[in-house]
Amino acid sequence: MSTRLVTFTLDDRVYGVDVGAVQEVLRGQPRTRIPLAPTSVAGLINLRGQVLSAVDLREQLGLAAYSADQEPMLVVIRVSGEPVALLVDSIGSVVDVEADQFEPPPDTLAGVARDLILGAYKLEDQLLLALDVDRAVAA
Repeated sequence: MSTRLVTFTLDDRVYGVDVGAVQEVLRGQPRTRIPLAPTSVAGLINLRGQVLSAVDLREQLGLAAYSADQEPMLVVIRVSGEPVALLVDSIGSVVDVEADQFEPPPDTLAGVARDLILGAYKLEDQLLLALDVDRAVAA
């Protein structure tokens, strides 16, 4: 049985989330910082009158922060019925993956990143890391 994943990149790695969890993808939106919020919370976004929390996946995965001139893109997902925006480097495509392509998280992933990855799908030319969105937004 195949699964459809929306893909995106962070620091030259390809990640994916289940297409059913994705509401929409957007170019960068203005964010309002939240005083005393954890560094993984990039702020709040007003999306057509709906206020969303924005989660910085680079921070969550222990990657280098965005440079001042780099504007992240957003993947708006639904977690427990609530929309949350994930900040990503770029949006990829929707891919179909098969269960027999799935493997445990690679040994090269360490620390917090390993806890946020469900596993990896071996594609023809790359490794697709399946993100656990529930853990990513809760951490």
